[in-house]
Amino acid sequence: MMQDGQEPYTISLTDLRPAEWLQKMNDLGDVSGFFEPLGKHHNAVFVEKGDTLLVSFESLPAIQALSDDARPVGFDLARDNDWSCLTVISNRDTWFRDGEVYGFFDQMTDDGFFEDFEQVIFFGAGPCGYAACAYSVASPGATVIALEPQATLDPRVTEWDDRFTHMRKTDFTDRYGFAPDMLEAAKAAFIVYDPQDQLGAMHAALFERAGNKRLRARLLGGGMQAHMNHMGILEPLVTGAAKGQLDDALFARLYRKRRDYVTYCKKLFATVEAHERPLMAAAVCSHIVETFGGPRYRRKLKAMQQSTDPEAGTSED
Repeated sequence: MMQDGQEPYTISLTDLRPAEWLQKMNDLGDVSGFFEPLGKHHNAVFVEKGDTLLVSFESLPAIQALSDDARPVGFDLARDNDWSCLTVISNRDTWFRDGEVYGFFDQMTDDGFFEDFEQVIFFGAGPCGYAACAYSVASPGATVIALEPQATLDPRVTEWDDRFTHMRKTDFTDRYGFAPDMLEAAKAAFIVYDPQDQLGAMHAALFERAGNKRLRARLLGGGMQAHMNHMGILEPLVTGAAKGQLDDALFARLYRKRRDYVTYCKKLFATVEAHERPLMAAAVCSHIVETFGGPRYRRKLKAMQQSTDPEAGTSED
């Protein structure tokens, strides 16, 4: 049981089975706001804090896999900004296509829940990014940040996407359905995608319309939320959007931190090497060696130097 006065956003939920984790969320909601089961596959927890509300969509497996404390990323974003937080949690990737979830947002709208806040922000990534866009229509004037979201999985529209064929029987045509259309009432929507990820970029193209801003995060497709969190740019990205400051220039400044992120640098090296660009590959490999070290990349760099200059590196032999 959570004690009164405990800071809800710093709670540790590690090493808990799913049922235990949800019980902790239930206890937290009882003390700090509310907890509401939404059918068999979804739950919602609300923590009341400031006049800004962050609505975060997350899946329990991702939360437990990606967070050291098994906390929703929405909690960390809200804590850093003293925001209230409504976290809608799925027990797997469902794209939140469930009548119980529809009914929950209908009820929140009817009760004027979102109107009690000066600002409302919707956030999610991947399937949860789809949901952030789709359900933002429940709060006209909201700001939306979605990382590599799908627009729909309706096979009549996206039959080219063969990644989620198990979802093709799920109805994406009824309420809260086509995510780009649901953004029409948003104050601003930011769609962050990887142009190198062909299928993800095709989904992002469906969001191209007035009021939406697409931002290119090259080579971060697949796990973009975790990558941005490790780079330390997820929170300033969301905060910048909330303040109305997020534009191409701010995103470019934040995204420069990729140069100090080893995963990005290794992806970049693999890409330029595959495209047979030896000079650029050598430059990237040299940056990896100088910044992060690693015997594998030292050997690669030495081999590339010797291939262009047979005399290079002989002093070490």
